[in-house]
Amino acid sequence: MVNVTGPSRDVVEHRQGGDGAILPNLGCYLLGGHPASSRQIVTEAPEAEALGLGTAYISERFNKKEAATLSGAAGAVTDRITIATAATNHNTRHPMVTAGYALTMQSLTGGRFVLGLGRGIPKLQDAYGIPRVKTAELEDFVGIMRRLFRGEAVIGHDGPAGSWPVLHLDASLDEHLPMGIVAFGPQTLELGGRCFDEVVLHTYFTDETTARCVQTVKRAAGQAGRDPDAVKVWSCFATIGDHIPEDKRLMKTVGRMGAYLQGYGELLVRTNGWDPAVLERFLADPVARVGGLDVVATREQLEHAATLIPEEWLAPAATGSPSQCVAAIRNQLDLGCDGVIMHGATPSELAPIVDEYRRTTNG
Repeated sequence: MVNVTGPSRDVVEHRQGGDGAILPNLGCYLLGGHPASSRQIVTEAPEAEALGLGTAYISERFNKKEAATLSGAAGAVTDRITIATAATNHNTRHPMVTAGYALTMQSLTGGRFVLGLGRGIPKLQDAYGIPRVKTAELEDFVGIMRRLFRGEAVIGHDGPAGSWPVLHLDASLDEHLPMGIVAFGPQTLELGGRCFDEVVLHTYFTDETTARCVQTVKRAAGQAGRDPDAVKVWSCFATIGDHIPEDKRLMKTVGRMGAYLQGYGELLVRTNGWDPAVLERFLADPVARVGGLDVVATREQLEHAATLIPEEWLAPAATGSPSQCVAAIRNQLDLGCDGVIMHGATPSELAPIVDEYRRTTNG
């Protein structure tokens, strides 16, 4: 049975021991990885809020991590923290279903919702018969959402995102729906700068890649006549402190990186300027044919995978003591990011790091 009575004692004590201020530039994921039960979100969301984190992110998988359901649960058990998807796909629901979901979330949370979109994983999309997402479709879809939330009736739309006779929410509606995009390549980064409110970068980006991505987003925003500072760029930064048991750290670092390399390794390697021959050797190894390495791999398999992944590939992360993790997180802000999503750890696992961040910020 999952404990759903509220934040853990450690998190509550941490919250009561701090100054209570919300940390708008820090966030985390809820139900990171593959949780035993979706119901854990009822515990994790209040824990993230108790820590004072600004945003709780929800990823989506085609299993027990359906984003709309989880968003509603997180919104219902919190009062202050922003709830954001990072990400769902625009083409897995009718636009009226997505618009209704977003409006329901805004009503439920008092405006604490960000609809975050992404391209998805091509291998899965191909397997399931879901069309791959194109840049023009995303831009068209954002335009539709903006019009619907201004109370407009979209009549006879025929564009890259699709064709619909009528799309309409409420004529009395006049709101701005915050929207985010999970971005990897330059086209998506530029799109984020042009028309999204937030951009979430990928995990395990090198410092050089991170700085370049931030510059791409901000430059695109300025070229589109927008205020670059108004587009918030989030670093999605693996944060795995040494206080987490070693076997879990191995799964959260080597296992997660291995899963990325299995799913879209070529893109990650190309983006970071890494050696593609290293990726080829990893993918040719029998361990790469194990299901998702961050799900089913044994410790022995993970230890073997660690011998195939260079340390420099795992280096863009917050590891070590709480003070070392905080220094790494602050470096992401120094690179130009507006916020850091501490990825790969539960709110309770993040408590000592947030405590150190808060202590050194105030000190």
